[in-house]
Amino acid sequence: MTPDPATPEVPGATLRPGHPAANGHQAALRSIARIVEDAAPPQDPVVAREGILALLRTRRPLVITGAGVSTDSGIPDYRGPQGSLRSHRPMTYQEFRHDAGARRRYWARSFVGWRQMDAAVPNPAHHTLARWAGEGILAGVVTQNVDGLHAAAGTEGLIPLHGDLDRVVCLHCGAVEDRRSFDARLVAANPGYLEAVQVDPLLVNPDGDVTLDQRWVDRFRQVGCLVCGSEELKPDVVYFGESVPAARKAAAREAFERAGSVLAVGTSLAVMSGYKFVLDAERAGKPVATLNGGPTRADPKARYRWRTRVTPALAWLDARL
Repeated sequence: MTPDPATPEVPGATLRPGHPAANGHQAALRSIARIVEDAAPPQDPVVAREGILALLRTRRPLVITGAGVSTDSGIPDYRGPQGSLRSHRPMTYQEFRHDAGARRRYWARSFVGWRQMDAAVPNPAHHTLARWAGEGILAGVVTQNVDGLHAAAGTEGLIPLHGDLDRVVCLHCGAVEDRRSFDARLVAANPGYLEAVQVDPLLVNPDGDVTLDQRWVDRFRQVGCLVCGSEELKPDVVYFGESVPAARKAAAREAFERAGSVLAVGTSLAVMSGYKFVLDAERAGKPVATLNGGPTRADPKARYRWRTRVTPALAWLDARL
């Protein structure tokens, strides 16, 4: 796939005002740019942790997780002090869907960055949550992450709200391919590429791509769908500006109905798909708690707010359950 030389190599350049997808693109950019600041007074950590412990013992929470759960697996978060949004803006669904140059850039970058994600393994936070889910302590685990680490830890009843990077879907015919199979085809189409490009593994983003110079994007060769041959292929994840599939929404809703409370772990809840559970809990009279390294959008509505590192906090709770 060769970009049209008349098309500027800027993500979203074709989505100017008047383009059918321009409004959705702008809304997605606002979501990406949302800054989550302190909006509630500090809470005594002892009060917060004891309150969360009580919810785990008596109120069977639905756990909502975000990138902060995976930082100890070597995957950066989005909005933390070292978050990827400080140096990288994720591509919107509208860019990916309507800009062939944007798709090319994504797949070149993801070809390099995905193997770093694929090499990551679950950390103790994933294993703790998986064990709690298996023991019935939780009503369910809804993750906003696309790294597959909750699944790798064996989490029962997991709902990957935003999908998983392990699958690739054709936007033309709907065919689905395993990411490892797809990657093998990319390796065959791009001999010597991975050996030649030099990338700091610490710069891989939570969505599985990494910034590359344009010369590497130009050199990259895409492959087509195994069924229809189309190069309109997309990781099976929910981009900014894209809706969560109805089946996942329904599964998450069922888990919420079973829950006696909501516990947000490792997430600022900046995106509405996760924050909605907090709003639903407030309407239903279910207590909300947050466990995160920084402020969250839910803080003004949360009964308990434990501002701390995720992995050791979960270990502290686990030792007392």
